[in-house]
Amino acid sequence: MKNLQIDISNIKVFVDKNAVNQLQPEIKKHHKAVLDKTGKGNDFLGWVDLPSSIDKHLISSIEKTAKSIRDKAEIFVVIGIGGSYLGARAVIEALQDNFAALKSRKNPYIIYAGQNIGEDYTAELIEVLDKYDYALTVISKSGTTTEPAIAFRILKNHLEQKYGKKEAVQRIIAITDKAKGALKKLATDEGYQTYVVPDDVGGRYSVLTPVGLLPIAVAGFDIRKLVEGARVVEEMNKKSSSFSENPIALYAAARNALYSSGKEVEILVNYQPNLFYLTEWWKQLYGESEGKEGKGIFPAGVNNTSDLHSMGQYIQDGRRFLFETVLSVEKPNRELRIPTDKENLDGLDYIAGKQIHEVNHMAELGTTLAHVDGGVPNIRISIPKVDEYYLGQLIYFFEMGCALSGYTLGVNPFDQPGVEAYKTNMFALLGKPGFENETARMKKYLK
Repeated sequence: MKNLQIDISNIKVFVDKNAVNQLQPEIKKHHKAVLDKTGKGNDFLGWVDLPSSIDKHLISSIEKTAKSIRDKAEIFVVIGIGGSYLGARAVIEALQDNFAALKSRKNPYIIYAGQNIGEDYTAELIEVLDKYDYALTVISKSGTTTEPAIAFRILKNHLEQKYGKKEAVQRIIAITDKAKGALKKLATDEGYQTYVVPDDVGGRYSVLTPVGLLPIAVAGFDIRKLVEGARVVEEMNKKSSSFSENPIALYAAARNALYSSGKEVEILVNYQPNLFYLTEWWKQLYGESEGKEGKGIFPAGVNNTSDLHSMGQYIQDGRRFLFETVLSVEKPNRELRIPTDKENLDGLDYIAGKQIHEVNHMAELGTTLAHVDGGVPNIRISIPKVDEYYLGQLIYFFEMGCALSGYTLGVNPFDQPGVEAYKTNMFALLGKPGFENETARMKKYLK
């Protein structure tokens, strides 16, 4: 079976021909540190061998739980923020019908909450949940992260009012710490079904744990194939760090060589509208992992060909501090051809009879050539099609690539110290107990 491929031929006119190869010893060192779990943040490397070691009983349990939810719920609400929801959403929206909300379906429609503090959003969500049978999962190691905690408090109250406390308990699944934290205590006290977020897996690397697997299974997709795709890339990665044999190592080296040459922004480009949230997941993975100590490649994303009519001008002619990584899909899952028209007023008869995907692919190739000519280096990552197996490959590819790249930058890819700054200020402004000194400072600052 054909697997994920990488092509860096379109960066060679922008970096010295030896720039990538010169990184081989360093990548090899970091590759060993990741596999041996001896580098920075090594207490958060549980994801490294997760695909090959995941408990089969856990998979079966998740599948059984997902079926019970499908039997009772028309909507499944996923409460979480950052990695606690983006990985699941990336996979679900990549696989589901683009117009699933408007079509009849046999599986629950997945809705997200706790990823923002939008009052209108939450009020409108409650209006929807008034009309449909629903269940929910709340995902948080601590249970005190502000955004999901607010959403869960509101939806828990709504569930209990709608179904009664006893039935509400059967419709809530907590994915949290195995032993500690506010959510774990509540789940134990109330009797919620629970799944564990492993101690050694951070949120943005958690899609192949129950954090991602449960929502994906509830949506009706094959989590065994997802894990299998990741396992294949994990096994490939273990065999070698050589650039000729390991596309993950090559990706990490190529992007760092470009960064060293002054290319500080990486744009992930896709040409499939249902991959929008894969880009969002990738942005969080790389932004939160690399952006620290005044370092890091800024992760951005575009969805072409739509964004060629907005961001395309800047990419073609703007400042030359960026490079592109194109996620290319070789074959669509559907077939639709362009019809002939005897009037041909739109002038499209020259492509009549062609599949839309062929036209889209030519747009991709033409854009790549134009951007390279315009001074934008281009890395191409290709998969045969969008399905669970190849999404699993992409997930592990990008996770391991992020670890290797972060180590090459000299940062800890598994912490996020900068995230706490806004929380301290927000808590102080809201008057949270224990933040009195900060509250006084903030009020003085805002006068």
